[in-house]
Amino acid sequence: MNERYEPVIGIECHVELKTATKMFCGCCNEFGGEPNTKICPVCLGLPGALPVPNRRAIEHIVTVGVAFGSTIAEFSKFDRKNYFYPDMPKDYQISQYDMPVAAGGSVKYWTEDGELRECRLTRVHLEEDTGKSTHAGSTDGRIAGSEYSLIDFNRAGVPLMECVSEPDLRSAQEAVAYLEALRRTLLALGVSDVKMEEGSLRCDANVSVRPVGSSSYGTKTEIKNMNSFRSVERAIASEVARQIAIVESGGRIEQETRGWDEINGVTHSMRSKEEAHDYRYFPDPDLVPLEISPAEVRRVTQTLPELPAQRFERYTARYSIAPRQTAQLIDNPALAGYFERVLALGARPAQAINFVLGDLSRLANETGVAVAESAVTPEYLSGVIALVEDRRITSKVAKDVLARCWHGEGAPAAIVEREGLARQSDTGALVPLVDQMLAAHPAVVADYRAGKQNVLGFLVGQVMKASRGTADPVVVKELLNERLSSG
Repeated sequence: MNERYEPVIGIECHVELKTATKMFCGCCNEFGGEPNTKICPVCLGLPGALPVPNRRAIEHIVTVGVAFGSTIAEFSKFDRKNYFYPDMPKDYQISQYDMPVAAGGSVKYWTEDGELRECRLTRVHLEEDTGKSTHAGSTDGRIAGSEYSLIDFNRAGVPLMECVSEPDLRSAQEAVAYLEALRRTLLALGVSDVKMEEGSLRCDANVSVRPVGSSSYGTKTEIKNMNSFRSVERAIASEVARQIAIVESGGRIEQETRGWDEINGVTHSMRSKEEAHDYRYFPDPDLVPLEISPAEVRRVTQTLPELPAQRFERYTARYSIAPRQTAQLIDNPALAGYFERVLALGARPAQAINFVLGDLSRLANETGVAVAESAVTPEYLSGVIALVEDRRITSKVAKDVLARCWHGEGAPAAIVEREGLARQSDTGALVPLVDQMLAAHPAVVADYRAGKQNVLGFLVGQVMKASRGTADPVVVKELLNERLSSG
């Protein structure tokens, strides 16, 4: 990155809301299906059809606004945003312009090192989604070179939330962290499934550069066609590098919309950037204004769940869990709930997190069974941790006990008793094992006595293996030191 310039980045996110029906009609809001089978005169904008707002979608956007600390307007309206595009059945989009449902607020996100930051929001508003065009006959999926295009209007009219940020982000990595925080929050609120692969979360990035220390903004470009967080990071980094190169060569940045070429890793010009007046906004004459009472806002505020940023602060501050581990829990609500139940039973966070994200998650990957749905109940894991803490079993035995619990062999204490897995600390029982290992590895013993003391760990491991992990490693090490020193 050129240290003389800094990127200035804002993000516009479009999120399909989770409702049973579309925004202004009774058609099914469901991904996929045969093309043009989930349509009606209303979502196609046929003459005489009248739209009716989806109450659930309005409740969702109020919830999102409250969660991000936005101001919820008591009075807002729908507008017609006029533009022609083949996947727009009405040649206008029902959206919101000067009076959105939610204004202001911010999204809290965290960096890789665990620092919490905020990105301010400009607005959060409601609109309807467009249809979907498939450009056929080209090798790269672009319109250029395509022989024909196919239009599927199933998506047209789906409730769409647009979340517009202020230009507060200063790197491609920050932009991705912001998007991840936004996605986590929307999932926690239950307002969307935010699946980028299905198009229910789509984002555009507004990017400009300026000299470090400058307070003025440069000319921005808008990047589209990014279908993953990795694409977002690569596209922004590529566009920043392109703009810096132009500025340093004495050129001028053109305000335009650019597409992202995933294969070649570059942005490419699509069209000049539209301004608000190009859309000729005016109030939709078929829709009455929205009125949202303060009582409704208070009700939503009181029913909000713990948000991901709040959970991040709690886990890292109260439990001293590393940021990466915290993110793993937040991204798996069922696993986070399991972890919290283990803590409620008295387990120390450090021990619990190691088992939950370590051995249990490995077993889950191997068997295809989620940790929270496995035979290892929170009570069982708490019991294993207690056995380790009380020095009744070793850490190695704990892994074996958990695996046995996972496969339905019973409670931890019963397994330890039945299989004779209790920690062996009696020197009388361990001396024969130690002597046996020393006799079996004379070359290693010679290396140790020649000054290679790091081989002691190998000998400790061999004794542990021979004892099926039950030997107390501290006692084993003491016995080995004693035997090797006296020889």
